[in-house]
Amino acid sequence: MSSKPIFLGINIDHVATLRQARGTSYPRPVDAVTMVEQAGADSITVHLREDRRHIQDFDLAEIKAVMRTHMNLECAVTDEMLAIAVSTAPSDCCLVPENREELTTEGGLDVAGQIDRVRDAVQHLSASGIRVSLFIDPDPAQLDAAVAVGASVVELHTGRYADTSGDEQAGELRRVVKAAQYGDDLGLVINAGHGLNYNNVAEIAAIARIVELNIGHSIISRALFDGLPAAVGEMKRLMTQARGE
Repeated sequence: MSSKPIFLGINIDHVATLRQARGTSYPRPVDAVTMVEQAGADSITVHLREDRRHIQDFDLAEIKAVMRTHMNLECAVTDEMLAIAVSTAPSDCCLVPENREELTTEGGLDVAGQIDRVRDAVQHLSASGIRVSLFIDPDPAQLDAAVAVGASVVELHTGRYADTSGDEQAGELRRVVKAAQYGDDLGLVINAGHGLNYNNVAEIAAIARIVELNIGHSIISRALFDGLPAAVGEMKRLMTQARGE
């Protein structure tokens, strides 16, 4: 087993989902930040959607003011979102596809199909000192495109792996492994996420080329029963155990 460390980015969007469901001022995502950092989170991920279904603009400033790790801001490739990213100045910005009708992100960003648009976005964010990541399917063509547009990081979409089982899941796992190897050989930083939970995380965490996993829904769900620190701690334990740390 590799002793290479693996990092955990916690997506706290669904703290805001619970707040927005009732239109109250609580629970506040900012209150989760210190708890998850103390429990082992290595970064905080938030997705500001165009329809503002969970995270709100004011959450970004509140979170940035108290966090001790770093922010990974997920957003669509639109002028509005890019402007917000620049003004927020997170350490990292992950560009994602977005469809207002979807319950959650349903696939990776088609970088290969919109090279110029994504390259412009990467250059715009990079000029402000923001490290840019692209949320893509584990596909060599998309990894080549990520290099072509100047991104330094990709997050491999693990949704198909998470949503399958048996031989189909094994095939999806092999696809993620090959993509991680290929992207790492290209010089990209390889992260991964989407749909990962306490039952399926170990196989992904064991992939030595992957640097960080971004996980949210399963941890917030577990926290309803076990508490947030315990939920984060258990996820981190499973990941580090998979790496032999």
